[in-house]
Amino acid sequence: MALRKFKPTTPGQRNKVISAFDDITSSKPEKSLVVGKKKSGGRNNRGKMTMRYIGGGHKRSYRIIDFKRDKDGIPAVVKTIEYDPNRSARIALLFYADGEKRYIIAPNGLQVGQTIMSGEKATPDVGNTLFLRDIPLGSVVHSIELKPGQGAKMARSAGTYAQLTSREGRYASLKLPSGEIRMVLVTCKATIGSTSNPDHMHEMSGKAGRNRWLGRRPRTRPVVMNPVDHPMGGGEGRASGGHPRSRKGLPAKGYKTRNRKKSSNRLIVERRKK
Repeated sequence: MALRKFKPTTPGQRNKVISAFDDITSSKPEKSLVVGKKKSGGRNNRGKMTMRYIGGGHKRSYRIIDFKRDKDGIPAVVKTIEYDPNRSARIALLFYADGEKRYIIAPNGLQVGQTIMSGEKATPDVGNTLFLRDIPLGSVVHSIELKPGQGAKMARSAGTYAQLTSREGRYASLKLPSGEIRMVLVTCKATIGSTSNPDHMHEMSGKAGRNRWLGRRPRTRPVVMNPVDHPMGGGEGRASGGHPRSRKGLPAKGYKTRNRKKSSNRLIVERRKK
């Protein structure tokens, strides 16, 4: 996976860095795994705007992704690596031996024609999904379940992964990309390897229009609002706006918003690095 850097022949090309898409082998998705996707524009079922700065953007269709990887013991061949407009990582189309087709999040290094498998019989190779109890210590994993059979919840975006550091009793310890060490039940599944498209973090849009294509509208800075609109608004001239806080008054930059009574607090061995 590589990046394309552009010469500043136009203002929109200046500082533009995008993916080269050289890892993608097919431009058309599998029709049986695609459904329509409606845009809300930030409005709820009554038409009231509940999320600001959302609207427009290119039309998308949703690819149905298999996050559960519950076809245990059945080998599957990787047919294509595809682009998915709904996520930063690439997706892979699998053809199972029994004839079923499924999309998964593609790990980094997965090749077309490769055979992968899930379940207890699978080997700890890239793309295979195993229970945390069967994965060798020190392995890099992604698409991690938090509850058995729930489907992958952690480490799904481009270039992310967690490292399996230890196992003790019913729980395995995972070191997450943020530096947090968290315990997960050993009966949960995870996929070997890191997610694809690790260069996503180095991409630069180059112009405001590319954000509009993604459905992101311009954001108004709080310090230029009026006091009635935001706690940081108002003041004479170019005032700084006072203490950083949200529109509803919650302090930002260091204020902890996590609920102290949250049940999963006991599973966090070490908090993320500041």
